[in-house]
Parts: sequence; structure tokens; C-alpha cells
Amino acid sequence: MAKKVQDALKDIISLCKRRGFIFPGSEIYDGLANTWDYGPYGVELKRNIKNLWWKKFVTSRQDVLGLDSSILLNPRVWKASGHVGNFSDPLVDCLACHERFRADQLLEDKLGEGCCAGKNFDEVHQMMMDNKIECPTCGKTDWTKPRAFNLMFQTEIGVIEGEGNKVYLRPETAQGIFVDFRNIVDNVRPRIPFGVGQIGKSFRNEITPGNFIFRTREFEQMELEFFCEPGTELEWYNFWRKYCFDWLVNDLGVNKEKLRLREHAKEELSHYSNGTTDVEYEFPFGWGELWGIASRTNYDLTQHQNESKVKQEYIDPVQNKRYIPYVVEPSLGVERLLLVLLCDAYEVEKLENDERTVLHFDPKIAPVKVAVLPLVKKGQVKAKAEELYQKLLNRWNVEYDETQSIGKRYRRQDELGTPFCVTVDFDTVGEGESDPAKLGYVTVRERDSMKQDLVKIDELEAYLSAKLGC
Repeated sequence: MAKKVQDALKDIISLCKRRGFIFPGSEIYDGLANTWDYGPYGVELKRNIKNLWWKKFVTSRQDVLGLDSSILLNPRVWKASGHVGNFSDPLVDCLACHERFRADQLLEDKLGEGCCAGKNFDEVHQMMMDNKIECPTCGKTDWTKPRAFNLMFQTEIGVIEGEGNKVYLRPETAQGIFVDFRNIVDNVRPRIPFGVGQIGKSFRNEITPGNFIFRTREFEQMELEFFCEPGTELEWYNFWRKYCFDWLVNDLGVNKEKLRLREHAKEELSHYSNGTTDVEYEFPFGWGELWGIASRTNYDLTQHQNESKVKQEYIDPVQNKRYIPYVVEPSLGVERLLLVLLCDAYEVEKLENDERTVLHFDPKIAPVKVAVLPLVKKGQVKAKAEELYQKLLNRWNVEYDETQSIGKRYRRQDELGTPFCVTVDFDTVGEGESDPAKLGYVTVRERDSMKQDLVKIDELEAYLSAKLGC
């Protein structure tokens, strides 16, 4: 069973490259470990995901504002947040093959989530010895003692190498929101409770990235910091847990049976959190974190107030009182959600005399909404198909394909997850021995059922709009 599951992930990776979703980074130079480029269809899928998140979490809500903060921040930001001193993983080396791994991940693979919570490095080492943790590469159980490995990428700002100031690529987007809290309150004047959302790149120097795009060193976050009055944070925490889960199921069509909410035990909680939940998805390699929703109390704003000496208090104009707001943070990785949608949509379907690979994307996230396919690539059929393609492009991302047989073109669109294919044939244009009753009609094939409908060209946009829901 395990081999079959892993093979499913390999098949998805193969499909992603073959169909232009995701390519290995720097491939012509033998690659760069765990870097990925998003091809023409992958970038459309990413854009659709981000647009849908932004609409649901920012523009459709009166209590959320948008922000785009800098990737490079003053190093004191990371001192205040605790990243400089505490953002490290327990790195261990196998004494037999010299491969490096995160000790906590090796232990959690065997003992379960949270087994290392609250443990110091000596205790982690003892746990590895007691449980005879094997090296994933060579199978030996001889390890070095864990040592701290800071996950932040370091660089310099300055004209001359060696004379610049040390800075870091941000490991999360959240701190940019906290740093701008005072600016937003003073200049935009929102009333608490309110949130600030942003989408942006983050960087973490992971020791053992892997499982395709599940864990990478360069990734994109869709993050929201929701500021509220102390004492109301757990109410908002429960609100955002449900809001996020419902969006995955109801808006994106993710299979509810493959999702679960995992509440962190008390010993797992970060020192600043009074509640954290992971939305987990059952990937081909097992259950993994997709979305983290955390009640962060007022830790971050307090830390920045202490470091910067700039007040982070909010003055409530109704209750006439001052307080540092509490924060609830739903944080989601674009790449992880994209992988969920690929895994959830992927199917190899057995047909009567054949099989087909299909991505059952919800139409809202499908990279291509409609494909226009002329039965032949000449004459009036081609001309009408090109005309129709240009017309539909005004509404949706549409692909025109005239290469290979119509059956092979259908199969290709199935693998791209295209919800509908529109075929223009001789009947459409009244050419040759055509059926006069079908003049001005096109054949619309639906991806999932493979059912075909005859639709008048004049009614095609309305038909597709109703079916696509967008």
C-alpha cells in the first residue's frame, strides 16, 4: 500500500513536468536541490489560488485591510520577534553516511506529532538513542548530538562586499504586518477588531526539504493577522478555524474526508500562544500540516514595543481605554495548498477499453477554463474556431489546440484539468456533407462526465458562464 501511495506522488510530479505545471529549478545546470519553477499552467493555478484567497479574506470583508511589506527588514525586527535567538532546528548528522537531518522530524515520523515539544537538545538526543531512530539513507542508528541550526537566510546590504550590514531574508510575512501596525492605526484609522492580510515570499533554510513542493526553502505565504480586544481572542480563534476550513471545502472543493483539524496539546504550544490548530490534509505521504491558525496573544506587538520604544497601544474610542491588541493568525502556504489541490484532483480513471488521467479541479481554480478545438486545421472550421477563441478570451483563460487527433486533445485537456472543451466541426460551418440542423452549433464536452452537448454559438458564453460559475 505504501509503495502504491508513493507511486501516486511520483505520477503527480511527472504529470506536473509533462504538462507544464512545475519544472525542477535550474534543470539545464543539473538543478538546485528542492527549487521549483512554475510553468505556464502552474503559474495560472497559483494566481487563481491567490486571487481567491485575497477576495475571500481581504476584499470581501469590511474588517480586513491589505498590505505588501518588504522582504528585507531591519535586523532588530528579528531580534524582537525571537527569530535571531530561537528560530533554529536540532540538526543531527548520521555518523555512518554523514547525511544531515532534523532530529525532531525523525522522531515525529516514528513517535507522532509533538513528541519533542518542550524538550531540550540533550533530551532530544536521548530520545533518538532510546527509540533507535534509523537513518533514512543508510539505516544506521549512530547520530551526533543535536546542534542548533538557524533557519534564516543571511545576506548583506552594502555596495562593497564585506562592508555591508547584515540582514536576513524574511522567514515569515507576519512581522512585516506587526511592524506596520502603528502606521495602519494612525493613518488608516481602522476600528478594532480588524485584520491585515498579505501575500508574499518567505525563505527558510530548511535542513531536509522534500516531498515535492510540500517543504521548500523559498515559498509564498497567504497570511492574516487579526487584531482584537484582549479577552475576545478565543472567540475569534474559533471563528477563523471554521472560516478557513469552510473555505477549503465549500469554495475550493477540497475533499472533506481528507481534511482534519488538529488542536495542539498544551505542551506543544509556543510560549506566546494560548491556542493553535493545524488544518491537516492526507497527502500521498501521510497527514501533513496545510494551514496553521494560532492565537498569538499580544506577544509580537509587545516585543516590538520593547525593542523599538514605539508604543503599540490601541486607544479604543468607544470604551476610552488603552491596550495592546491580541492577535489571531491564520497562515497558509500557497505551494502547500497547490499541492493539496493537485493531489485532491488527480485521478487515473478506468474506462471501458482505455484509461485516462484527469485533474478534477473546481472550475474557479482550473488554470484553463475552456479549450477550443477545431476538428480540422484548415478552411472555415479553422477560421470559425479562431474567431470563437478570440471572443471567449475576453471572459476566461482559454486555450486553442489544433494538434493531434480530437481524442488525444481531449486527453491532454483532461490532464490540465480544463472543465470544458468546445469543438468546432463541419456541421458548425455547414461545410461538406454536414447536417443542416446543426449549423451554428458547437459540441461542448464536460471534463468529469465526458458528456457532450450541442450548444448554439450565440448561447455559448451564457452556457459556459452558468457551468463555470465565474
